[in-house]
Amino acid sequence: MTAPQNNQRIAALFRSIAELLAAQRANPYRVRAYRRGADSLLALDEDVAEVAKRNALEDLEGIGKDLSDKIEEFLRTGKIQTLEALRTPLPDQVRAWARLPGLSDSLVAYLYGRLNIATLSDLEQLVRSHMLRTVPGFSGSEEDLLHAIRALRGQDIR
Repeated sequence: MTAPQNNQRIAALFRSIAELLAAQRANPYRVRAYRRGADSLLALDEDVAEVAKRNALEDLEGIGKDLSDKIEEFLRTGKIQTLEALRTPLPDQVRAWARLPGLSDSLVAYLYGRLNIATLSDLEQLVRSHMLRTVPGFSGSEEDLLHAIRALRGQDIR
C-alpha cells in the first residue's frame, strides 16, 4: 500500500529541504532529521492531516516540534517557507563567483547562505582572514583567488 497523497507530497518536500541543506553543508543532524521525517511520513498508512487534527504529529517516529510545525504549515498553506527560502536563487553577481579559482557552485551557495558573504569585499575579507581555507570545499590558493577578485573588480594592474 502506498502512503496517502499528503504524506507523499510532504515527504518529497522534506527530501528537497534535506538535499538543499546538504548542498549548503548544513548541520548533518538537521539534514538527517528531514530525511527521517520523510521516511516516517512514507511509512504512515494514515493521512498525516488526520494525525495533525488529533494533535499527534510529534508522536510519529522522527517528527519533532520543528517538523511538526512544517507539516502543519504545509497543511494550512500548501507550502513550507523553509524550502522556499532555500530555493531563493543567488544574486547574479554572487553566482558568478563560482568561476573564480577554488570556488564551486555549492561552495558559493554555502558562503552566501550560511556565512552571509554577499559582496566581493566580504569575500576578499574572508580570504584575507585565512578563514576560507577552513571551509570544506575550498580547493584553491588564496593568492590566486585574491588575484581573480581584483581582476573581477577591474582593479588588476597586470
